[in-house]
Amino acid sequence: MSGKRYITVILPLKIGWTPYYEIPADEKVCQGLWVRVNFANKEYSGIIHETDVTPGTETSKIKTVISVERQVAPVGHNEIRLWEMVSEYYLCTIGEVFKAAYPAMKISRQEALARMQEKDRERKRKNLDRLYLKARKTSERIEQKKKKLSETENSSKKREKLAAELKSGIADLEMELASIMKNISEEENPGGIYVEYDTFQTVRGISLTPGQNEVFEAALEAFKGMKPVLINGVTGSGKTEIYLELARRTMSEGRNVLYLVPEIAVSRQLKDRLQSVFGSRLMTFHSEETAASKRNTAEKIRTGASGGNRYIILGTRSALFLPYENLGLIIVDEEHDSSYKQDSPAPRYNGRDVAVMLARLHQCNIVLGSATPSLESIFNCSCGKYRMLTLRSRYYGADEAEVEIIDTASERRKNGMYGLFSLKLIEHMKAVLDCGEQILVFRSRRAFSPVLQCPGCGTIIRCPHCNVSLSYHKNPERMVCHHCGFTTTFNPACPKCGTMLQGLGSGTQKIEEEIRKLFPEARVSRLDSDTAKSSVPDIIRKFNRKETDILIGTQIITKSFDFPALSLAAAVSADSLLGIQDFRADEKALQILEQLRGRCGRRDRKGLFVIQTNQPDHPVYRKFAEGDATDLYGSLMAERREFGYPPYTRLINISVKDPDVGRCEAAATALSGILKSMLAEPSGENDIEPVSDPFSPPVDRIAGDHIRIIRVTLRKDKELLSRKKAIAGGIDGFIRKSRFKGQIILDVDPE
Repeated sequence: MSGKRYITVILPLKIGWTPYYEIPADEKVCQGLWVRVNFANKEYSGIIHETDVTPGTETSKIKTVISVERQVAPVGHNEIRLWEMVSEYYLCTIGEVFKAAYPAMKISRQEALARMQEKDRERKRKNLDRLYLKARKTSERIEQKKKKLSETENSSKKREKLAAELKSGIADLEMELASIMKNISEEENPGGIYVEYDTFQTVRGISLTPGQNEVFEAALEAFKGMKPVLINGVTGSGKTEIYLELARRTMSEGRNVLYLVPEIAVSRQLKDRLQSVFGSRLMTFHSEETAASKRNTAEKIRTGASGGNRYIILGTRSALFLPYENLGLIIVDEEHDSSYKQDSPAPRYNGRDVAVMLARLHQCNIVLGSATPSLESIFNCSCGKYRMLTLRSRYYGADEAEVEIIDTASERRKNGMYGLFSLKLIEHMKAVLDCGEQILVFRSRRAFSPVLQCPGCGTIIRCPHCNVSLSYHKNPERMVCHHCGFTTTFNPACPKCGTMLQGLGSGTQKIEEEIRKLFPEARVSRLDSDTAKSSVPDIIRKFNRKETDILIGTQIITKSFDFPALSLAAAVSADSLLGIQDFRADEKALQILEQLRGRCGRRDRKGLFVIQTNQPDHPVYRKFAEGDATDLYGSLMAERREFGYPPYTRLINISVKDPDVGRCEAAATALSGILKSMLAEPSGENDIEPVSDPFSPPVDRIAGDHIRIIRVTLRKDKELLSRKKAIAGGIDGFIRKSRFKGQIILDVDPE
C-alpha cells in the first residue's frame, strides 16, 4: 500500500457504512480516538472505528484525516461495542447511535472543553516553570546564607547577632521553599474528583424487613448465575430500600452503579434520598441538566474509572451512553414505564432493554423493578431468562387502597353528577380535605378541551398540518396541536358560520377550573406537560410538604412518588385509557390504575382509589377492583399468544411518510409487496401473516406528512437476526431503486 494506512471512522450521520480515511503512516492511532474529517464537503468530528484496514473502495477517492484530536478523551471500547449492539438490534446506523450518545452540540462543546483543558494545561505548565525557578532561587539563597553562617560562626564569637539573623533568614526561606514545593505538588497531582469516605452512611431509621431481606438475599443468589432479577413488588413494599442495599454492597466491593428512572421528575425526589446514603459519590444525568453539568459528569466517570473512584449515577435513559468502566450493578426502576422508549429520532430504543445489553457487555448485575411488570419481563421470567422475586407486603404494613368504581352513565341519569365529578366523589373529597389530608386527580389528557366544534354547522377546528383537532388551552387562550406543536390564537367564532364554538371533552385545565369552584378554600396545583419545567420541582416539593391539598395531573403523577399524606386518588374520565387502538391498551391501563392506587395510603393508613367510568363492567376495571391482576395478566398473555403479539413475537413498525398522499400510498404498497416476498413463510408453517398491508394510523397526517404503516411480525427463533437484517437491506434497496424522497422509519419493538 506504498506506506499508506487506512482507518474507518464513525460519523454522527445516518449512513449505512463507516467511511474510509487515510492516516499518515507514522501517526499512532487506536480505536476510539477523535478525528476531524471531511465528508460530503463538510467537516465532522468522528471516532476511529477500525485501524489498519484494507479499503473496500478505490484508494484514490479516499480522503486524508484533517487532524487527530488527541486533546479530547477517547471513546472507550465498551461504549463503541454498545453502539454496535444498539445499531444492530434497532436497525439504525451506528452513526445515529453515536449522535445520540454524543449530540452535535455536545461534540462541539467537547472540543471546546478540550481547548480549554489544553489552555489550562499550558497555564499550569507555565506556573510550574515559575514555581520551579522560584524554588531553585530560594534554595540557592538558603545555601548562600548557610555558607555565610558557617563562615561567621568560625571566624568570630562577636558576630553572634549576625549569625542569629542568618539562622532566622534560613528558617524563613525554608518555610517559603516548603510552601513552593507544596504548590508544585498540588499542580502536578491535583486532588481527586470525589470526596472519598471509608464507610457509607446508613439510611436513618430504615432497615430491611424479613420480606425485603429475603428478596435481597435471593437477588444476590441469582446474580451468581448472571441472571437479571425482576422484583415484582406492590407499591410501597420497599423496593427502593432493596435497591439501596444492593447498590451499597456493590460499591463496597469497589464497583460502580447506574440507577435508572423513567422520568426526570422522579429523579428529583429520589436524589435527596440517595444523597443521604452515598454523599458526593452520587451524580445525576438527564436532559434538563446543563450541557456543562452533563459534560462534567461524563468527565468524572471517565477519569474516576481510571482513578479507582466509586460512583452511583441517577439518570434517565440517556445515561445509558455514558463512558462506564467497572460497572457492577444496573437498577431499572419502574421497568414497565413507556417513558423508557425513545420515540424519535433514531435510535428508537427501549432504555430497559438497552440496560440489559449494557449489563451483559460489562458482565454486571441488573435488577428490574415494578409493581406492574411488563408482559415482556414476565415472559422472560417464565422462560428462565430472568429470575422473578415477589414482594407482596407493604413496608409500613398498610393495606392496599380500597377501590370504588363509580358508574358515571348511571349517575348522570340520576342527576348525580356535577360537571365532570360525581356527587359521590365530591363527598369523598370533602371528607379527605376536612381531615387535612391530600388528593390526587388523574386525567390522561391535558389542555382545557381536546376538541372545539361549532354547534351550528358541525365544523371541528383542525390543525392545518395534521389530521387531528386543535386543543383549546386557557390562560393564555390559544389553540394547540399536540402532535406537531402548531399554535394559533383562539377565535371563539366558527370560521365558516360565525357561531360560537363549544369545547368537547375535558383536559386537566378544565378539571382544575371545576375543582377550584368546588373547593375554593383548597390549595390546588396542576402538573402536566404544559407546566413550565422550572415549576415542576416546586410543585412536587409543595405537595410533598402538604403545602398543596389537591394535585391534578396526567401520567406524570402516576410515577413512583411517595406522598405520605395522600389518602385519596381519583381517575376521572378513565375510559380514555381503554379507547386506544393498541394491543397494549389493557396492559397499560392496568399499569396506570395500579400505580395510581399505590400512590394513596402509603403509610399506616388505608387509602381510597375512585374510578369514574361509563364502562363499570369492563374486565380491566372488574379484575382490578377484585384484586385479581394475576388472572388478568394471564388472559392478556393468552390473547397475545393467540394473535401473535409480543412477547411471543417481535414487531417492527415501518412508517412511510410523504407530503403527497398518492406517493405515500404507492410507496407503502410497493414496499409491503417487496417485504412480503422476502419474508414469505412456507404454507401452513405459521398462522401469523409476517407482513401486513399498509394501513393508516389513527392520526395519519402529522406536520404535513401523510403516514402509512406496515407492520412486520417476526418469530422469535434463530433466524430472527438474519430476518431483521434482510428487512433493513430490502428497505435500502427499495429507496435506491425507487428514489423515494419521503421518509421510511423503522421502529423495532414499538410501544
